[in-house]
Amino acid sequence: MKSFTTHLSEQITMKKSHLCVGLDISPEGLGNKNANVIDLIEHSLKVVDATIDLAVCYKPNLAFFERWGSDGFKWLEKIIGYIGNNSIIIADGKRGDIGNTAKQYAISIFDYFGFDAVTINPYMGGDSIKPFIENSEKGVFILCRTSNPSAKDIQDLKIGTQEVYKKVAEFAVKLNKNNNIGLIVGATALSEIRKIRKIAPKLPFLIPGIGAQGGDLEKSMQYGNDNGVAIINISRGISFAGNMNLKAIKNAAQNYVKKMREIING
Repeated sequence: MKSFTTHLSEQITMKKSHLCVGLDISPEGLGNKNANVIDLIEHSLKVVDATIDLAVCYKPNLAFFERWGSDGFKWLEKIIGYIGNNSIIIADGKRGDIGNTAKQYAISIFDYFGFDAVTINPYMGGDSIKPFIENSEKGVFILCRTSNPSAKDIQDLKIGTQEVYKKVAEFAVKLNKNNNIGLIVGATALSEIRKIRKIAPKLPFLIPGIGAQGGDLEKSMQYGNDNGVAIINISRGISFAGNMNLKAIKNAAQNYVKKMREIING
């Protein structure tokens, strides 16, 4: 049985890419406040068509689907089926509840929807994570040092002499018995990427924050892939590129992947 981290590394090697396409598709993003679910489905399928040969992962943000109720869940099921086994699919739901609730979330995400991985908030501790990591083929990405401006409010607080985000990284390493745990580290926190990589040398990183949030692609690639692998999440910069037709979306994805390859190859 192949672990999630092994599968991820193989996908990166096979596609010669570190691209994770975030699916955060909304009427606001399309610039059309009157857009309905049918419009959003059409655009999301277009994004997949334009990027499927380049994307190691897709990361549907569940909030953008849940907004539409049952129609949104049908859309989510459709996009998961459309991607199929061609790329890894990460449920960006930032789950983090305890006990039987966490177990139900894991059943929903992995057994019903068929996601390959999920994002997790570790605030409630190990029993909020363990139901998601029992199957080594399924992965989790734990929030560690995020890209939002107020991340420092809690994540940079010190417990003794060490920041909370470092404690989270250490905790993730201890939990990683099945080789299926990764960390979310924002591209706007470059010095933290280096510090976390020293603590967690083998854990894969999911790095958001490139593009609209102002993260540094070159340094994120260099630091994230030092003694480990990293995938770089791009959402708006691809899904809403140019005039948002197939060619514009594909060109944007190709440009990002070209830059990633140049950085990795020196």
